[in-house]
Amino acid sequence: MSSVSPSCTLGALPSRFRRARVLIVGCGDVGLRVVRQLQGPRVRVLALTTSAERAPALRALGITPLLGNLDQPASLRRLAGLATRVLHLAPPPGQGEGRADWWRDPRTLALARALRLRSLPDALVYASTSGVYGDCGGAWVTEARTVAPATPRAQRRVDAERALRHLGRAGVRTSILRVPGIYAPDREGGTPEARLRKGTPVLVAEDDVYTNHIHADDLARACVAALWRGAAQRVYHASDDSDMKMGDYFDLAADLYGLPRPPRLPRSTAQAELPLTLLSFMGESRRLDNTRLRRELRVRLRYPTVAQGLRCA
Repeated sequence: MSSVSPSCTLGALPSRFRRARVLIVGCGDVGLRVVRQLQGPRVRVLALTTSAERAPALRALGITPLLGNLDQPASLRRLAGLATRVLHLAPPPGQGEGRADWWRDPRTLALARALRLRSLPDALVYASTSGVYGDCGGAWVTEARTVAPATPRAQRRVDAERALRHLGRAGVRTSILRVPGIYAPDREGGTPEARLRKGTPVLVAEDDVYTNHIHADDLARACVAALWRGAAQRVYHASDDSDMKMGDYFDLAADLYGLPRPPRLPRSTAQAELPLTLLSFMGESRRLDNTRLRRELRVRLRYPTVAQGLRCA
């Protein structure tokens, strides 16, 4: 990448360390898409992995694997001082309601503490969730809106954001991407097809909620842009331009796949028939304004709408 310049503090180090060193924490599907965009002689990519068995596959992709586990803070000490930029894609623990501090994200806290042990990175980007806003009644939402997380997983994301802002106050250029539903035809579980084949209902139009989406490739591009252009202590909506309710999204997908459209239920009936995890998504309605993404990070979406993204297979 021609836009990448080595940190001025690295001039006395050997040339192999003068490249930008990007550490990816949570190098799954999106992380690997980021790697494909970062590959080049000016960037060295490192990735935290809990599995020694995965190391050869990462090396084959030009990634330096680092064994460690966010749930085992002592294993993270090796991360200190290694990277000039950090991309944090790992989610908080899925459960925690049995703990007194169930609303905390101990993984992000452990990472932040490890990074503080030696010279801090220049920049850190965290992929959070748009769920931190809770239900907005279908209103358009900017990054200035106060968070109001309504679910345990969203509350843990707010805690993670707070922990990383402390790094920002220590001099790390910390940027937060608030991410909605991620999809891609080549991503496992990345399309609504399986749910459509099950015939899972959606809400009737008058009860339906607005949802937001981002293609996985566009999210990867947003991550890279934030690593180099994200402003300190700045939040960005990593969302596409779609303005669509959930039921319309599934109708669109059904038509594209040649499948029956999902049945529609009133909210009163859905509450008795659908699992709580699905109902939680049906209980929050908002539309994300992505002006900052386009103007400040200068991200040009390859798939501005879900209609374009779902057709790209």
